[in-house]
Amino acid sequence: MANIYRKEEYRNIANVSVSHIYNLKKTVFYRRSVTFYQETKKTKGRIIGERCKPEPGGKPGYLRVDTVHQGDRDGEKGVYHINTVDEVVQWEVVGAVEKITDCHLIPLLQKIIGSYPYRIINFHADNGTEYINRKVVEMLNELFVKLTKSRPRHTNDNALAETKNGWVLRKWMGYTHIRQRHAKGINEFYFECFNEYLNFHRPCAFPIKVKDKKGKIKKKYRYQDYMTPYEKLRSIPNARVYLKESITFEMLDKIARRYSDNEMAKKV
Repeated sequence: MANIYRKEEYRNIANVSVSHIYNLKKTVFYRRSVTFYQETKKTKGRIIGERCKPEPGGKPGYLRVDTVHQGDRDGEKGVYHINTVDEVVQWEVVGAVEKITDCHLIPLLQKIIGSYPYRIINFHADNGTEYINRKVVEMLNELFVKLTKSRPRHTNDNALAETKNGWVLRKWMGYTHIRQRHAKGINEFYFECFNEYLNFHRPCAFPIKVKDKKGKIKKKYRYQDYMTPYEKLRSIPNARVYLKESITFEMLDKIARRYSDNEMAKKV
């Protein structure tokens, strides 16, 4: 107001620092001059989810999760895709819901977690309220899964899930609006076909860390390190110990071999 619009009555206050304004708010004169004053209240109750970056230590079972919205049209919300990916082996399971409410989301999350052939240890999301709430915590506690959430000012905490959003979901589902009533049909495609293709037939890049001459660590992608999530799972030493009791590698081998990679791609 003072500098651009030349209103001289604002000149004095324009020179006051923001930090000093907070000091003035503590004075008796300020408190008497305002009709209502309330200090910021601390969050009551137990904090939901731990703010940290999960450290899997080479073990599968550490999921990253993110939500992808399929656009709005004429005031109508589109379908929501729930994308989960394992940090170590990049095993990916995708689902869809009409709305991100408890009655729609909780059953889908249970189905997604149950679809993994190994036990899930950690469930990591951003700070969206669809995951950071007591209903999700109760569901995860019943499955003995730990909930963690991304840290502030750490944009890479959920980078793997966001990368898969672009290279997998957006590639196949696009960006145009899809009505919510199609969620059931999309789920049939995901769980009867697409998830199998992603994990048994679609290769992923698994980088290695290399130190250059200056001592800086860089990620390098070698041709021999491209493999499917299932091949990566099998390559882990003593991988059988991570499988669920009802799952064996012999069962998973049959799924991997019933279609060739090209046949599965055509099926998708």
